Amino acid sequence: MFKRAKGAKMASEATLDLYESSMSSIQYSSPSGKRSWDELRQAVRETRKLLPAFASRIPSNFKFRTIQTNHGPMTRIYFLGMPPKNRENTLIYVDLPTQLQEEVGTLPWCNFLDAFPSGAPAGQMSREEQLQRERKRVGIFGITSYDFAESAGRFIFPACNNLYVCDDQNVCSEEPCIPQVVNTGCLGARMDPQICPNNVDLVAFVHSNDVWVTCLSSGQERRLTFSHKGTGQLVTDPLSSGVPSFVIQEEFDRYSGFWWQPADIPRTDPRYCVVKGSWPRTYRLLVEEVDESEVEILHIYSPSSDNVGIDEYRYPRAGSKNAHTFLKIIEFTVDEDGQISDMITEKHLYRPLTFFFPWMEYLVRAGWTPDSKYVYVQLLDRRQQRLALILIPVACFVIENSDIDMIFREESRNYPPLQIIYEDTSDIWINTHDILHFLPSKCKEEVPFIWSTEKSGFRHLYKVTAYTGQSSANPVDVFDQSEGVLKSETTEIPLTRGEWEVSGKQIWVNEEKELIYFLGLKDSPIETHLYVVSFKCPVEPVRLTERKYSHTVFFSSDLSLFVSVFSSIDQFPMSNVYKIQQVGQRVSAQLLGVLMGPTACKEYHPPELFSYQSIAGHTVHGMYYRPHNLELGRRYPVVLFVYGGPQVQLVTNSFKGLKFIRLHTLASQGYAVVVIDGRGSCNRGLRFESHIMHRLGLTEIEEQVEGLEWLASNVDFIDLSRVAIHGWSYGGYLSLMGLAQRPDIFKVAIVGAPVVDWALYDTGYTERYMDTPDNNRRGYQCGAVTSYVDNFPDQDNRLLIIHGLIDENVHFQHTSALINALVKACKPYQLQVYPNERHGLRNHEANEHYKTMVLNFLQNNL
Repeated sequence: MFKRAKGAKMASEATLDLYESSMSSIQYSSPSGKRSWDELRQAVRETRKLLPAFASRIPSNFKFRTIQTNHGPMTRIYFLGMPPKNRENTLIYVDLPTQLQEEVGTLPWCNFLDAFPSGAPAGQMSREEQLQRERKRVGIFGITSYDFAESAGRFIFPACNNLYVCDDQNVCSEEPCIPQVVNTGCLGARMDPQICPNNVDLVAFVHSNDVWVTCLSSGQERRLTFSHKGTGQLVTDPLSSGVPSFVIQEEFDRYSGFWWQPADIPRTDPRYCVVKGSWPRTYRLLVEEVDESEVEILHIYSPSSDNVGIDEYRYPRAGSKNAHTFLKIIEFTVDEDGQISDMITEKHLYRPLTFFFPWMEYLVRAGWTPDSKYVYVQLLDRRQQRLALILIPVACFVIENSDIDMIFREESRNYPPLQIIYEDTSDIWINTHDILHFLPSKCKEEVPFIWSTEKSGFRHLYKVTAYTGQSSANPVDVFDQSEGVLKSETTEIPLTRGEWEVSGKQIWVNEEKELIYFLGLKDSPIETHLYVVSFKCPVEPVRLTERKYSHTVFFSSDLSLFVSVFSSIDQFPMSNVYKIQQVGQRVSAQLLGVLMGPTACKEYHPPELFSYQSIAGHTVHGMYYRPHNLELGRRYPVVLFVYGGPQVQLVTNSFKGLKFIRLHTLASQGYAVVVIDGRGSCNRGLRFESHIMHRLGLTEIEEQVEGLEWLASNVDFIDLSRVAIHGWSYGGYLSLMGLAQRPDIFKVAIVGAPVVDWALYDTGYTERYMDTPDNNRRGYQCGAVTSYVDNFPDQDNRLLIIHGLIDENVHFQHTSALINALVKACKPYQLQVYPNERHGLRNHEANEHYKTMVLNFLQNNL
């Protein structure tokens, strides 16, 4: 399957966490047979020998490029993957056959890169890099992301504490590309590199909380923003540019805070890499500036090699002040020799967004319209029940010289209005999404776009047309020049409908053929498929991917090809390349090649899916692992693995041998393992998810118990007198609630990084589901674990608490508050602290200890 390009060498360093990507070849007749700590540790080590290479070879981050050769056009597909016997991601490519083959074969993988220094382990990464990995939940090493200029074949990516660039120039050669370090005078990490759409020699990045740009042809770099002072103290240095605040990254999934002005011509155009116009040329970036001066500073004990023991973070706890955000446009020029002018122009919105929209709390999305005439923003209020999509004319950004000049300009200039082109409201909450595609307009007074909303109770697609000008046919609200805002009238056409969910992550729009490709769960709430629907004449969406699998899809820029990475509960991940075919109105997918075929592993025992009708009348989905040493007529101890919170779905018809391999390990040691998605989990509609609204921790456990008891009555191997509950983060919170609320059901609880008091967690997440502490005092009190401390069992060895000491997400303060309450009530507990770990355990030694400890605790107490 893997073709090593001539002369290629791959970096190899075993820095991957292996609990999530390994399996046990050692089986025991029963966990009641006590084993020593060393024997359990050896069992954990054995689990690392079978699947770590496979577990991380799943391809991802696909890009397509069609290249003209002497034999005609050839399509090359690039992606991130892990070659055999390596434990770091790298860039790989495959070439599609230039002619259709009678038999579809497996496409050989080729190394795109020659050797370069191996990736840095977590301990050698900068603080910014470590925190970004935490926000993005990245657990692998090597190349984890890249930007790509399609026509030029240029890649830019961060790795090994550096930025690298490489060009795929000679497609007929099998020689690998040698990546070159992007030279810099910056001391420290360069984050979020993005290639300029109008000049592939320009790369913008963030360094030390400001935006910089480098010219690859000249080697010159220039600082573009000057928000951060570099004092080294948060209290005196609250400003940053190009970096979203903690809450925006953690709770709204936006990780970038700057956006290049769009290309004059599409990236797929052969002229893309050639900049048009006279020299010098002007380039623009939309930049978010964040002011965290009112955000609380938390001090976290942080042991390090130099024994400096305190780290500082800006962290807005529920009910406290959030960061303020401002938008600006940065302009600079570059001459023919690649020299960047030191005259940087900074333009601010002539009044801050909060002047026009005093209700706004969060800037959740931003960018440019395709014609560059407008900046768009999505604004969300504090309660997250009101969202507005706004167009801001570029002319509203002005140079800021002085207060006097600013007053003069405001009085003498008639600025174009900011335009509200869509508003969404909910009495529950609004889940933010990434579905927005502006369509070409036939009339300058109309702004058509594709949008998504859950206003029907389920996320669906709509074609919306906003009317931004005055006309008798489409009147608009009266425009108040003093306020500077115009609310457009809109018409909308539903493109999908029904009691099923469209995925909120991405859509692909073919404007010429008026088709939308999207991922959704129309056929099953536990299977994700690719569908297509017309936005001109919408009818029932057509599924393009194979049933009985869950699919993740990547499209070429011209939407003629796509890659699907797919799996099922009992099938290892596979990957195929397909060609879109359209005959009349019928759209279908034709298989072109196999990227990764079926894999067999006899040692792997997949879980089994189940579902049942709950007492409340809805369908509940779950899965369970049978003990590997299952004997008829014998009942086995149970581990209920729980998350239970919103925005997460654990039970899907997809392969679980990667993320949940630890559950397989437990089953191999003689435990039955059960997972249940009750109300509160996602992809079942807003009403299903919002059952927990304003009462986190009060309803979830009873649904978990109901599912567990239903399963026990339908299989003959579950021992309900020996049940452990185990989870991490929200799952750790529910594990505590399970032991406190139902100690009759749960004999032991293994609790990882738990929320204990919602008043201590962040604004964006907590207030979405609980409102503010002032508005929902009873909900916060009833949802606090410490309110149930008297209900915890008096017997020892029933509660094990695990937490990383430098967790900057769910702070160790939660566990400290719990321990104080347990001590005050004289309740027994066990505590395991990992001094150098954050919210997830990243280091190999900590992972090995954790896995061994869990097995030891279960065998001794369950």
